[in-house]
Amino acid sequence: MNIDSVELKNNHIGMSFARIPAGSFLMGSNESEDSLRKDFPQYDSARLSAFDDESPLHKVIISKPFWMGQYPVTVGQFELFLVNSGYMPESIRDGTGGYGFNPLDVNTKTINDEVFEGRNSRYAWDETGFTQEDDFPVVNITWNDANAMAGWLSEKEGKRYRLPTEAEWEYACRARTSSRYFTGDNPSSLFSHAKVFDLDTARIWSQWQQYALDHYSHYEFAAPVGRFLPNSFGLYDMIGNIWEWCSDWYAENYYQESPAIDPQGPNDGEAKVRRGGSWHTWPLYCRSSFRNVNTPDSRYILQGMRLVLEE
Repeated sequence: MNIDSVELKNNHIGMSFARIPAGSFLMGSNESEDSLRKDFPQYDSARLSAFDDESPLHKVIISKPFWMGQYPVTVGQFELFLVNSGYMPESIRDGTGGYGFNPLDVNTKTINDEVFEGRNSRYAWDETGFTQEDDFPVVNITWNDANAMAGWLSEKEGKRYRLPTEAEWEYACRARTSSRYFTGDNPSSLFSHAKVFDLDTARIWSQWQQYALDHYSHYEFAAPVGRFLPNSFGLYDMIGNIWEWCSDWYAENYYQESPAIDPQGPNDGEAKVRRGGSWHTWPLYCRSSFRNVNTPDSRYILQGMRLVLEE
């Protein structure tokens, strides 16, 4: 599909959606540790063999077309939701705040290999410790916050907005490709398409420079949405910039038993799926098939959302 042929529509708060056609694809990965090592030689064996939840590679059918946000939800759009709905994000409502970047405290907290200042009431969706203007992806939002915005939009417009399923997300990200990224197999193919952990970000977290994409994006933190090239479905920032919530509960072995048509994820669980990687995520963990999780009340400066609009 040529990007010029993508069908688009906008909603009343300026969100742009691209029409994603129905179709089928191979979901997950069957790539071996030895295969990964060819392009990721700096990673140890434990990291290269930690992807059992991506297998088996299996055919999935997306039976109906849907509209997917061209971009992650932005700070400006989330603020419009808050002002017009009266909703209070969980980071404020529960009094515990969100996560943030404190240059004076950069080496004191580690969460899943990501070093930030721990949850603090001074941080929230509108305060992260680094620049976040209206056209930046909103972060520090929980899965519940994301669903609240989708519910508000649905009520206002009489159409159903929601988070994408994990299968819809991977299908939309791949955009008819079968490679590690929609740009190809080599991490260097991401240069023009994704803000991931690169040499700019590594200037702050130099202890992980060996894992950085060998590229300067000119952004140390998140980038404004749409600054990198889209995939062929017309979607921007599907890889990198911010992790995106999916609707599914997570189960490590779900692919072994998931239905072939429109899988919705397990019926219950403890954590929700997030996809795509972030501005602080190493390229190995930004592959189209990579699965990550957080509890529904989690909020981080790497985590945001992208919405689906049903036809």
